[in-house]
Amino acid sequence: MNISKPLVALSVAMALTGCAQSPFATDDSFTLTVAHINDTHSNFDPVKSSFKANDTLVYNEFGGYPRLQTMAEEYKKAAADENRSFLFLHGGDAWQGSAYFKINEGAMNAELLSRMGLDAMALGNHEFDLNNAKLNAFISDINFPVLAANIDTSNDPDLKDQANLKPYIVFAFDGNNKVQVNDLNNLPKDKDIVAVFGIALDDMPNLAPNTGKVEFEDMVTSSQQTVDFLKSKGINNIIALTHIGNAVDLDVASKVNGIDLIVGGHSHTLLGDFTNIGHDNAGIYAQMVNNPNGQSQTCVVQAGEYAQAIGQLDVTFDSKGNVSNCAGLNTLLTNDEYFHSPMREASSKFNAEETAAVVDFVEGEENIAITAEEAAMRQLIDSKYKPAVVKAYGKVISQVPVEINHERRPGDRGTDKHGSDVATIIAEGQYYWANTPAVQAATGMKVDFSLIGAGGIRTNFEAGEYREGNVSLEMLPFSNFMSVVPLKGSVVKSLIQETITATLPEGAHAGKFPYGGHIRYQYTETTPHKAGKVDFVEVMTGTEANPVWTPIDDNKIYNVAINNYNATGNDGWTALYNAQKDSSDRVDLAYVNGKITGFPVQKIDEVNGKYKVRYEGQAPNCKAANTRCNTDAQAVIDYIADQKPTLKPLSYEVVTFERAAK
Repeated sequence: MNISKPLVALSVAMALTGCAQSPFATDDSFTLTVAHINDTHSNFDPVKSSFKANDTLVYNEFGGYPRLQTMAEEYKKAAADENRSFLFLHGGDAWQGSAYFKINEGAMNAELLSRMGLDAMALGNHEFDLNNAKLNAFISDINFPVLAANIDTSNDPDLKDQANLKPYIVFAFDGNNKVQVNDLNNLPKDKDIVAVFGIALDDMPNLAPNTGKVEFEDMVTSSQQTVDFLKSKGINNIIALTHIGNAVDLDVASKVNGIDLIVGGHSHTLLGDFTNIGHDNAGIYAQMVNNPNGQSQTCVVQAGEYAQAIGQLDVTFDSKGNVSNCAGLNTLLTNDEYFHSPMREASSKFNAEETAAVVDFVEGEENIAITAEEAAMRQLIDSKYKPAVVKAYGKVISQVPVEINHERRPGDRGTDKHGSDVATIIAEGQYYWANTPAVQAATGMKVDFSLIGAGGIRTNFEAGEYREGNVSLEMLPFSNFMSVVPLKGSVVKSLIQETITATLPEGAHAGKFPYGGHIRYQYTETTPHKAGKVDFVEVMTGTEANPVWTPIDDNKIYNVAINNYNATGNDGWTALYNAQKDSSDRVDLAYVNGKITGFPVQKIDEVNGKYKVRYEGQAPNCKAANTRCNTDAQAVIDYIADQKPTLKPLSYEVVTFERAAK
């Protein structure tokens, strides 16, 4: 039963938002339909998930590139049939996130994204995960531009001549007919002109590992300058395609005049109310934000993560380019094969009657659609790319009886105040590994506890057999090495305080949210979405089965296991940079010729806004054939294989996050 929900008139979508205005252009107004995705992170295959159909819990799968392709083509066909102007945009972070990317890097993304008919993509932080030579090759290979108006590549040897990396792109529309405009001094007459410009994170060097010599400029200043330039050319219909996070999108909209629509990414925010299917209400889709001039407004959208959903909206511009109407919704794309158990055994498969009931439910909801996979793309993935990925997964290390979920910020998407059960298992595994005899011999230190940032974890522990590659290729794909860092208790408390406070705003990027192993803490929000305080931090001695908790001592030095990315102060873990900028007793860990080897750190320097580790001797050479640096993943593999034949959540809670009453 492969079916796709028939597209309804866009006026229905607008009515859902409570807007009574017509979605179609009248007089001198102009209506543009925009479809959008973001943070797809190489999730070419579907994501195993679940939802509620009335009171029935349904285990299903969402998305994947072939489903996105199907729905995008339906949206395009509907726009063509109705002679509507149409754009299809990607909010960045196509790279990283799956075993496919680990094996094929940017090439597979280039091939599959080029089939989708995208008009433009924002430059995401994970597009810098390899090096700029490989990023340059990816941008050359795709058939749509990558946009970022607030970067300067003139000093970067790989990207300085890249013509497909642009600050903006301009289109002229005549109904569904669309042409790119290259001469802004001679705009086509009697056409509707739309500019799309890109905005990248201005603190990219502290978030992405390999930005080369690309320079990043202030987001607000660059946005206003770009809008003013486009308006000086007579272009009044302006879209910002961003990869900065929903909270920052809203902030930029409140500080910049003249952006009509922001299509965003980075915070993985599935905007809209999905409580009808047992999921979250993550915020208003097509939220209108007042500009600082008090006259114009900006409409803001974002479409979740991991290729599970696609957004579509109508935005209507008046004769002066101001938004007079903006409405639409995100739609989760589901399959039509359902199970009662997360293990998805044949015995738990829904029968025909149960399946029909779920199908009837889905057909009655606007924000979820049964969507067939586009056959040609599925065949390409399965024949060209999947065999190597399947081979790379290695041996089974555990059985997972019930899916264990990862959520970056506690309380989001149905999680409780303790948040991710995945992050705490990983942190516990890294604590365990750092205290094995071979690692202690390399560091000369016994580790007291571990810490990890939520953003480095990319998947859940899915029910069923769990393999080595599920950790190294999917869950922890960044090939970071472990570090053991001596830190004062006061620094650890400051780190927790600063990183959690930064994640409080609605729609904030929560990748910096801290979890740990052999440590626990409580944080209470005092002002909703703005401020809070650490109530206590306690260090655990003993074992998981018989823990002993002791308040952390501000003046005591603790040996802490952390991956090198966070240990250096990246992604807002600035307290760790400050603790090591003058001197450090940290030791980084990699395998050299198959033996775990320690690399002592002297200190951390800040060079051109980027943190750089200075070693006492040679740095680990992760590109060398005899060196393997992904000790963050290997630590977890060893822990699960040695200690967790059946994988379940830890018996103790690490995080207690008390939200303020709204």
